[in-house]
Amino acid sequence: MILVTGATGLVGRHLIQRLMHAAVPIRCLLTERQLRQLPWDAASAHAPEIVVGSLLDDEAVFRAVSGCHAVIHLSNALWWGGQRDLDRLERVGTANLTAAARASRVGRIITLSQLGASPSSAYTLHRVKGQVEDLLRNSGVAYTIIRSGIVYGPEDAFVNHIAGMLRLNPFLFFMPGRGEVVLHPIYIDDLVEAIYRSLSRVRLVDATVEIGGAEYMSLLDLVRTVMRVTGMRRAIVPLPPYLLRATTGIYSILLPRALMTSQWLDILAANRAAPLSGVFDYFGFLPRRFEETLLQYLPQRPHLRSALRASFRRRPRIG
Repeated sequence: MILVTGATGLVGRHLIQRLMHAAVPIRCLLTERQLRQLPWDAASAHAPEIVVGSLLDDEAVFRAVSGCHAVIHLSNALWWGGQRDLDRLERVGTANLTAAARASRVGRIITLSQLGASPSSAYTLHRVKGQVEDLLRNSGVAYTIIRSGIVYGPEDAFVNHIAGMLRLNPFLFFMPGRGEVVLHPIYIDDLVEAIYRSLSRVRLVDATVEIGGAEYMSLLDLVRTVMRVTGMRRAIVPLPPYLLRATTGIYSILLPRALMTSQWLDILAANRAAPLSGVFDYFGFLPRRFEETLLQYLPQRPHLRSALRASFRRRPRIG
């Protein structure tokens, strides 16, 4: 039995489908709110077993991990949470999970982190991610930490939000800095396959690995690629990141969520790249190329509707 936390998030939804396809016994820890709209077929013979609760509920966490030989820990507040959300859901939630996993003799915890994660980072997102990594390393439970580049796919909160901002403003795109920061985007299905294969990779026990997609890209190149694929050409206006952080704060007051969040700006504050051979070396397959993959789904998406829906979507309750 494998416990998956964060099963209704972007990576979690795709991972559950992958595990169901492989007929792997799964259990998910979900809140009552998340139960209302499951992103998989609950009537399937391979549908996950559900434990109701959150990572902040010690009893629910213990019930969830009992009888599991592995945990895939995906719960996060990556794109929507403030510092308090990150602290509670990621740091406190992970501490509760590792304590319960140790008591239940879980074999291994596999978690998804970010390139650049460090407990001493000046940026909130990467500092909290680094603290979570340290919690796992010192937990007394075997672990695998997968640091990935920015994840993109049909429902992501990065590339799709760029397309949404392009649709909302028919003339300009405001870019953090001059777009020289180097990124290493990875397609959602490639990341999910890497997580799935990590279950059977013995050499990844007590290891931290860094992976990204098939190419490095500057932010400027990424934005121009999205413009080219969608046909939405805009003048790119570089703005100081501190000004965009202030603008994001104003949006957060007026709207439930901003399309460009403080986590965005944390990720874009410095180069975030892994070895190009990482996916093949660790998991034995080649990741997909960025533009070729975008062409399969991005031009057909309703970017205006998606942007408005994302802006007015309520923040999740974490406990």
